[in-house]
Amino acid sequence: MIYRFTIISDEVDDFLREIQIDPDNTFLDLHKAIAKSVGYSDDQMTSFFICDDSWEKEKEITLEEMDSNPEMDSWVMEESVLNDLIEDEKQKMLYVFDYMTERCFFIELTEIITGKDMSGYECTRTIGDAPKQSIDFEEVAIANNSLDLDENFYGDQDFDLDDFDQEGFDMNGGEGESADFSSEKF
Repeated sequence: MIYRFTIISDEVDDFLREIQIDPDNTFLDLHKAIAKSVGYSDDQMTSFFICDDSWEKEKEITLEEMDSNPEMDSWVMEESVLNDLIEDEKQKMLYVFDYMTERCFFIELTEIITGKDMSGYECTRTIGDAPKQSIDFEEVAIANNSLDLDENFYGDQDFDLDDFDQEGFDMNGGEGESADFSSEKF
């Protein structure tokens, strides 16, 4: 039996990977197959999430042991076999490859090929370039500072942008008078 996974990204429209893998392999093997197919380093903190049909996260499979609570179920990639947690076609998963910003790939088990066997894994289809593995925090800060703060943003056409500081907070205490906090103790 062979599992065929299709992988897409919400960041890059023309990105697609198809990976075929033996269902007796582990999630670590699938992690390595994905990283190799997109040119990522496979030593970064990553996780798989088994999802429902609406892409809501249900179970997390981590690269390293994260939870020391014995009452909580935890799955580690190296110890978790694919067919123990994935059994049905159309099963959805998320593969979080940038843990700091929770950027991820969307994965679906598109086909279970019966009557054939393979050892290991193989990337059988490659379309487009993958998004960068990680985003520099300065890039995120620059992107977040480019908000268009106009009258539609605040919902009032009579506001004056000069009444707000760089982060969009009212500098005049909301009453048109300057707020003085110099003598007030907190």
